[in-house]
Amino acid sequence: MTFDIKPFAAFRIHRQGSQVSARFDDIGLSDLTAGDVVVRVTYSDINYKDALAATGTAPILRKYPLVGGIDLAGEVVFSSDRRYTPGQRVLVTGCGLSETQDGGYAEYARVQGDWVIPIPPGMTDADAMKLGTAGFTAALAIHRMEQNGQQPESGPVVITGATGGVGSLAINMLAGRGYEVVAVSGKPEADAYLHEIGAAQILRRQSLDLGSRPMEAALWAGAVDNVGGEVLTWLTRTMGYGGNIASVGLAASHELHTTVMPFILRGVNLLGINSVATPRELRLTVWHRLATDLCPAKLDRIAGRHVTFEELPAQFDDYIKGRVIGRTVVRIAKNP
Repeated sequence: MTFDIKPFAAFRIHRQGSQVSARFDDIGLSDLTAGDVVVRVTYSDINYKDALAATGTAPILRKYPLVGGIDLAGEVVFSSDRRYTPGQRVLVTGCGLSETQDGGYAEYARVQGDWVIPIPPGMTDADAMKLGTAGFTAALAIHRMEQNGQQPESGPVVITGATGGVGSLAINMLAGRGYEVVAVSGKPEADAYLHEIGAAQILRRQSLDLGSRPMEAALWAGAVDNVGGEVLTWLTRTMGYGGNIASVGLAASHELHTTVMPFILRGVNLLGINSVATPRELRLTVWHRLATDLCPAKLDRIAGRHVTFEELPAQFDDYIKGRVIGRTVVRIAKNP
């Protein structure tokens, strides 16, 4: 690639021995991992995974140093891939960013053409990052559930980890499509917020009766689970006939202790949702839905927290300590 630019700011994650640290560095295009599309990044966002990576709380990165940030939106400035032209507005989510590839916390990013999604008509760069991986994951879960027969008249859908980005957006998307949504939350202070974005009922996480039998009374027609562990086990026990559980996260535990009985006797479906490795055609379909029938009506309320690039490092501790409700957008460019 012959295109080049002057040094630019990047928030990179380093490791020295067993110690992980993150800082702003001035780097050049040649310092970035390989790619055939160069994007001037205007916006990114913060996901729980970003906080884990930047603080070294979990081993997210597979190589060091890397630019953090699993999401980005911005303007193509160079492309050797003929599908993209300078000036085009695009986004990238997942696809190994901030794991094996340099991510979106930089003024410029270099990415593979197959990862790049043109921003749908009517959606801005900022809108794309209000959604980001969280919105894409929530929409992918709903898309998979509906492909599997989920419909509003089937009955209530329960959302765990309801105040997080995926949970909040899933609630609002499902409510917008006419579903009765039940939120599971451990934050009483967020009850008004959850009702505002579409939750018809709120269950207190600490008060759940998780049961002990292979199957308990059927309560739900579907679920989007962000936490895993005992709560996911409870969902398998309490899902109604033909219900779909979209497993999208493991905030509590990666383990699942259950039996085959719910799957055989009630026809329960456990759908694994991997937003990182989603094939391109499905990725395009889901982003189209995010701009149309799955566009969250309360997106500005859910993603009302905005910070500058310079303010980014101070945000991660709140994520690690579970103090964040909804989504945080990061303005990378001074003049988007």
